[in-house]
Order: sequence, then structure tokens, then C-alpha cells
Amino acid sequence: MSGVTFRESVVVMIDTSRTLIRAGIGLHDLLRTPAVEVPACVGLRASTLNGDFSTQPQASSSKTFTLSPKVTDYLVGSQLDDAIASGQDVTVYWPFADGNISDWTQAEALWKYVLFDQLQLRRVQMESPVLLSIMPGLSRDAYERLTLTFFERFNVAGFAVLDRPMAQFYAAITGQDLSGVVVDIGQDFTDITPIHDGFPVHNARTTLKYGISDCERYLAFLLRSNNAVMAALSPPDNPPAPEELQKALVDLSRQVWKEGLVKVLAEGEAADIEEEGVTDIAAVLVAGKEKAVIESGMKKRANAKASAAEQARAREIEAMDLITVQFRGLSLTLGKERHRFCEPLFDPTLLFDLPGYEGRQLGEVDTRALPATVGHVVGQIEPDYRQYVWQGLFVTGELTNYIKGMGSALQARLAPFILSNPDGHNEIQPKSIKVLKIPDHFAEYREKGDGLASFLGSSIVAKISFTDSSGKNFVSKADYTNLGPAAVLEMSPMII
Repeated sequence: MSGVTFRESVVVMIDTSRTLIRAGIGLHDLLRTPAVEVPACVGLRASTLNGDFSTQPQASSSKTFTLSPKVTDYLVGSQLDDAIASGQDVTVYWPFADGNISDWTQAEALWKYVLFDQLQLRRVQMESPVLLSIMPGLSRDAYERLTLTFFERFNVAGFAVLDRPMAQFYAAITGQDLSGVVVDIGQDFTDITPIHDGFPVHNARTTLKYGISDCERYLAFLLRSNNAVMAALSPPDNPPAPEELQKALVDLSRQVWKEGLVKVLAEGEAADIEEEGVTDIAAVLVAGKEKAVIESGMKKRANAKASAAEQARAREIEAMDLITVQFRGLSLTLGKERHRFCEPLFDPTLLFDLPGYEGRQLGEVDTRALPATVGHVVGQIEPDYRQYVWQGLFVTGELTNYIKGMGSALQARLAPFILSNPDGHNEIQPKSIKVLKIPDHFAEYREKGDGLASFLGSSIVAKISFTDSSGKNFVSKADYTNLGPAAVLEMSPMII
């Protein structure tokens, strides 16, 4: 590549995670949040092919299909939502869910939808280069196939690939320190990637087989002890089916954390709540002032004219940490049990108490706690470098958009891993752990939490890669013509 640059207004970033694709076009003085967000799944109607269809036909099947579905056969985004809502027989696939690309046609269908349906680009008049951030550790063949797909199928003007943990890390660093450890809490998996001197340490990367959905099921289980909630969701005179009740409890759990009503407990706080027992909220709530106290968030003006007895009762309610949420047309009051939402991350053995959890296949449930696993991952780094890695602990993932303090909570639980030699004078002994967050000077992200770090980091790298005429940070069309898909192995930031 020589002397090729692009206008910032045409640069495209596509951040592809296991479960979400976020995208945007244009680099501005204030780096913007993604303009597009779609689930990373596609659907296929049962009627697409005659007979039962499977992308991986089973050996026992008597039917064999020589045809494979085309990109245009798949339903994506609003098309998929509409098909499901109308009751059509649709099978849903998640091509990135296992941390790889399990089906290239499905992946192409998703990226095509993002580029041409959502960002409104035109293939024939494509002027945009694309920076794709994607899961780390893909094979060389996979990187080459990505390059071929974007040039041949989408006609992009330039292409670069970036490992997602590096994108996330770039969003949080403020100095020249390029070592740390990224903890990405996803829907069903938690990915832990150590970084040393600007490169991911692939042989130490670890994935835990639990995530947000497990926390949702755990809180749903705890809410069964909340008499007020159960009376509302499962009235004795008209109880729902067990599976409907479970779905309602999980949906309530999801609403609670996404409304920012959960905090991360310090070590030991969960035990205190458990010892207190679950209060029979229905018995302590009465109409009038106490409900008003809860809804007003204990604002002083609500108590200004209250009697001493009323103020004492209000303080009692406040100590119980009650909140009222609107759910499916019901007003439900929750207590401190909601703050135990994140407990399975720190002690996944709690999940084995959940009814039905044993139904998961043997080996699918991790018993490794998040703090111990992070400590183990960093422990695989050369001893001389560990102290630098501990100076960049960054916790990200959608959870951190709504629940604050995950980094600090994990930091506290990691103390044993840096205090193993408190009296020693070894210069390489880590003395502290530094928690990173997205800096406040990224104004568009200031109130968004740290879950958008990958898209922000992709924007930062795209701004450097596609506007530097002296570097070789992306594959141009000329590079692709001359060198083919293998050009990406030399001209994309930090994928090898």
C-alpha cells in the first residue's frame, strides 16, 4: 500500500461479538456511539427447502440435501423479528456464538444486512473502507476468507481486521501502557484476554462458560422467595404453567438489571443479605405514604412534613432498599435480593441449586470462579511482566452498560493474587491492581458505561489506520488485486 487514505466521513466500523453486531459510518471529532445494533443471528424458514432442513444433516437422516441455503434465504434483523412475531416456523442460528465463525453464509448475510440495509451503502458505488473487529484467535485461513468476503461480496474500498479485546483495551487506555487484562462478560460466555506490550497473549486466553443469562436465571430463582412477586405473577386462582412462570421471572430479572437497579455487592455482603432472609414485602407495605416514599426515592421533600413515626417508618423502608418496578402491567416491589444478580460470576457453584440447571450437558457448566480464573490467566504471563498486566484490569461487556462497579468488585476479589508475598522486596512482585474505564473525554460515551468499548476502540484504530498514508494498516483494493486475501496478514493491525 502506498499513499492511500480515505475521507473520515466514509469510514465504516463493524464490531462483531458472539451475540451482537454494532456498526457506524463516519469518524467525527467526537467519536460517536454506534448507529446500528442488531442481534448476531439469522433465521431460516422451514419452507425454504423441501423437507426437513439442517445446516449439518445428521447421519441418521434418510433425506440428503445437495442444496445449501443462499445469503438471500436468511432472515436478518427486522425481517427475522417480523417472521417470529407472525408465528412463522423459523429456525434461528447464531454463527459467532462459539467464538468462531461456524457458518460463513450466515455471517455474510449479517454483514450484508448491516452494510446495505442499515447503513444504506451501495455495493456498486462503494467508497467506504471497513474496519471489522471480531473475536480473537481465528485461523489464518479465516482472516483470508474475511478479506475475500468483504472485497468480493461487498466491494469495500479497503479492509482491516482488529481483535475485539484489543479494540476494547484501546478504548480504555490513557497513556503509553499497553499491557493489561480484558474481561468481557457476555450473554453466555465470559472471555478473559491478557495483553502484553500491545499484543494479546493468545495461549493464555480463557473462556468461562457462564455469563449474563446465568445471572438472570439465578435472580429469577431468588425472586421465587419474594412473596409479593410470586403472588402477582402466579395468583392462586389462576396460576400460569411452570415454564411461563419461569420465563416471566427471567424477563423480570432482565428488566431489573437493564434498568440499572442492581449494584455489585462487596465480598461478604451477599452473605449478610442471605442471613437477613427474604422479607415478606407484601406484609410490610401499606397504601399511602410508604409507597410514596419508595417511589420518590426518599427525597427530602417527601418527608418534610412527616411525623416522627412516619419518618421512622420511612427510614425502615429505606433500610430495606425496596424499589417498585412496572412489569407487564403490574407494580412489583423488590428488595435487596436483586443485588445478588452478579453472584454467579464470583461463585458459579451457586448455579447448581437452580431447578433444571442439571439438564445442561456434562462439562458445559464451569465451576471456575471469575476472580480465580483471571488470577490464573495473569499467572501465565512471564513473572517480569505481570505487574504491568495488573495495571490494566478492564471489565467490559453489555453488563457494564447498566451495572456499575464491576471492575472495582473484581479488583477487590483479586487482592490475594498480588499479596502472596507481602513482606518480600522482589521488584517484580505486583503491588496493586489498577482498574481501567472509558475516559470521560469521550463525551458520547460518558454516560453509557464500558460495554461499548469495542466499538469505540474500533473507531480509534480506524481513525489512525485509514488516514495514515505512510503506514500499512489496512488492505487497499490495489493490495488485494496484487496479493490476494493473504495481504490481510501483513496489513491489518495486530491480528497475528
